[in-house]
Amino acid sequence: MRQSIALSVRNGLLLVAMALFAANPAAAATPTTPDTPSLTVEEIIARYVEARGGLEELRSIKTMKETGRITVGEQRKALVTRERKRPGRMRLEFTLQGVTGVQVFDGHHGWRMSPLDGHLVPEPLPEEDELEAAEEADIDGPLIDWKAKGHEVEFAGSETIDGRETYKLKVTLKSGTMIHEYLDAESFARVRSDSTRHVRGRTVQVTTTYADHRKTDGILFPHLIEVVAAGRPQQLRVVVDSIEINPPLSDERFEMWKDGE
Repeated sequence: MRQSIALSVRNGLLLVAMALFAANPAAAATPTTPDTPSLTVEEIIARYVEARGGLEELRSIKTMKETGRITVGEQRKALVTRERKRPGRMRLEFTLQGVTGVQVFDGHHGWRMSPLDGHLVPEPLPEEDELEAAEEADIDGPLIDWKAKGHEVEFAGSETIDGRETYKLKVTLKSGTMIHEYLDAESFARVRSDSTRHVRGRTVQVTTTYADHRKTDGILFPHLIEVVAAGRPQQLRVVVDSIEINPPLSDERFEMWKDGE
C-alpha cells in the first residue's frame, strides 16, 4: 500500500508540468474547429505570456519555492515542497505519514531517495524519470522561449473544455516528448495539458488540468492542479498553498547525493 501511494505521488508530481503541482476533463473536451486560427501560434503564445505577467517579469524569476498538499483518493494525503533554480535545477520533497522522500535534478543528472517507495539510500534516477525531472526543472515551462529551447509548436485546433473555448497547441519538446497544451481563448491561461508518459516501461496517457489561477508578485500561477492517468483509478489533486519568488536557494540544495553523504 505504501509503495503504491508513494509511486502515485512521485509520478504524478513529475507529470504536473510541474513539472508543480475530480473532474473528468477528458470527457468534457469537445473538438470544434481544427482549422487555421484567427491568431498565429506566435500571437497565441505572446498573449499567454502577457496573461501570465509579461516576458520581463517571467525572466526575472531566478528561483522559486512552492508548497502544497497532495490528495490521492479520499484518505491518502501528503505535503509537498518544490524548489527550482535557474538553470534547470529542481528539488522535490514530499512527506507522507511522517516519512519524507526527495527527488533532485541538478541541471544535468537526477537522484532520488524515497523510503516509502523502497529507495532507502540516494540513487540515480532512471532515465525516463530523469527526462521528466529535466522538464519539471524548467521554471518557465515549454511555451516560453520555445524556439530558443529547440521545441516545436503547432496549432492543433480548438476544443471546448468545461464550456470554455480553448486553443489547442501541439508541443514537441527537443527531447521528442509530445504534449498538447490548451489555452483559454479569452483569458489565455493554461487550463489543460495532455501527454503520453512512460512509467516503469508502460505507456500512460495523462491529463493534467489547471485552475484557481492567481497572481504572486504580478505573475499568474494555478493553485489547483489535478492529474488523471488513463486506466488508473487514482486521481491526484494538488492544492498549492504558497509560492515564493526569488527566495535564497543555495546551489548545494541541488547537488547529487547531498542527503546521502
